Amino acid sequence: MTFELGPALLFCPADRPERFAKALDRADAVILDLEDAVAPADKDAARRNLRGADLDPGRVIVRVNAVDSGEFAADLAAVAQTDFRTVMVAKAEDASALDAFDARFALIALCETARGVAAADRLAEHERVIGLMWGAEDLVASLGGTSSRGPGGGYRDIARFARSRVLLEAGARGKAAIDAVHIAIDDLDGLAAEASDAAASGFSATACIHPGQVAVIRAAYRPDAAEIAWAEAVLAAAVGERGVFRFDDRMIDEPVLRHARSVLRRASAY
Repeated sequence: MTFELGPALLFCPADRPERFAKALDRADAVILDLEDAVAPADKDAARRNLRGADLDPGRVIVRVNAVDSGEFAADLAAVAQTDFRTVMVAKAEDASALDAFDARFALIALCETARGVAAADRLAEHERVIGLMWGAEDLVASLGGTSSRGPGGGYRDIARFARSRVLLEAGARGKAAIDAVHIAIDDLDGLAAEASDAAASGFSATACIHPGQVAVIRAAYRPDAAEIAWAEAVLAAAVGERGVFRFDDRMIDEPVLRHARSVLRRASAY
């Protein structure tokens, strides 16, 4: 299986079933969350809601609690009783622990601790993993820090390193990479800048926590008319050329042509 969802993945607490259909309607896919968004006292109810959810399984991701947590066995049993087969594993750190899932499941390993980011290469190699996601706040907490962002709002160096490592390790193995949520809900300009950078860098999708963020993410991943026109023109100019050639006062070689093909692939998704 391959990751074919996105670009806007909207988290929805699994203890709020009245929001399920609306979240799926507004986003490209919904992440039904059994982990951090659900209080311990509400975990059982969230799992019951999951089992009763009437949603398109092809556009649903279920986030389960960490494999070594006391909630994981019940989460896995609940998911197995549904038609949902794409699972996001919270706080993934040990690739061998993912063997708890059988071949029916496609996994997204969430690298959100120091150990998880350090193990990103091994997690990406697991046969059932179709993608990696990273998380900033849990990562910094696992290091004893207090904030993933500096006073200006940008990520601190450790968060930028984790983001880059997850993208590289996923891409090196042909797996998707999903960018972290932007927790400042009203900072749409900041979200737009980060999502635009994610799309240009090679992320397949960006997760979000509020429906109002979906349109911003979609716009960031959607190539504009000028980008599409450039991609079509440079690929047309490449027909009959051998090796490096000049186009519009720029040297064009195979990496640039791959960039152009990526632009058209993203454009075709819309």
